[in-house]
Amino acid sequence: MPQHQSAKKRVRQNEKRRVRNQSKRSKMKTLINNALETTDKEEAEKAFKKASSCLDKMAAKDLIHKNFAARKKSKIADHVNSL
Repeated sequence: MPQHQSAKKRVRQNEKRRVRNQSKRSKMKTLINNALETTDKEEAEKAFKKASSCLDKMAAKDLIHKNFAARKKSKIADHVNSL
């Protein structure tokens, strides 16, 4: 357990951030799966737009690596183009 006031505050901040990041990552994974599972071209394009936007925002905030975002966007784009 932390002894100093600043260390206690750091523990509280880290917990808040962990929960926030966990929820954002979960939302991101859901959007990616939705985009990859759709079989309708129009729905897939809408899902791609949502997932792409989410991935870009997460990469900009350093929650995920920019190459991870690029790789997932590419995979979804390939799926959409194959429909």
